[in-house]
Amino acid sequence: MPPETRFITRFAAEPPQGPLPTGRWAATLQAEFLAACLRVDAEDEDLGEPGEIQWYPDRTWWGRTYVPATARTSSGFELFGYVSFLPGDPHAEGADQEPSGFESSADFTPETAEQNPDWKLDLCEDVVGGWRGEQGHRAAMTLVWGRPLVRGGAIVTAELADLAVDQCALLDDRFTLLAPDDYRGDFLDIKLFSVRGEELASESLYEEDDADEG
Repeated sequence: MPPETRFITRFAAEPPQGPLPTGRWAATLQAEFLAACLRVDAEDEDLGEPGEIQWYPDRTWWGRTYVPATARTSSGFELFGYVSFLPGDPHAEGADQEPSGFESSADFTPETAEQNPDWKLDLCEDVVGGWRGEQGHRAAMTLVWGRPLVRGGAIVTAELADLAVDQCALLDDRFTLLAPDDYRGDFLDIKLFSVRGEELASESLYEEDDADEG
């Protein structure tokens, strides 16, 4: 095969390793996520009380597992963020088997899918690290999670300059990606495909910013 013309990390994160959180594990993650929500700078807004937390598929990168979450509040806002942790070694004994090193992050937005009927994908994102490429150029390793708002989808991809850099099969109609973004002037597009490979939706993480500049 000829050399690659675009040298960029691809499929850097492990695929989801388990089902969506339930039971005691969900309660552990909930405590971490709600603690992050309490630290959110509300900017003089009354965020209200968080409702039921929606969890998204896990992704592991550089030894940390990320489990994203969203929750609507009683004031109509959406809280979004993630809980990350060291997953532990299933072959070890005692405490080394258990997840540790929990960290959490949260923010809020007034923009919801119900207020934007033109959306085809409901997306959240947060930068969780960096990747250094050629000539010192850096990519922002970005966690992207959400759900499709159109029917028939089976898998979601992240594309950078038309090059697929990550993908995730829908799990309970939700997905999580972890992919390089903002690299050498290129930005991520998130695309939804059917089981037959038909493109059903495409959203740029920067579409709103682009429109404002226009």
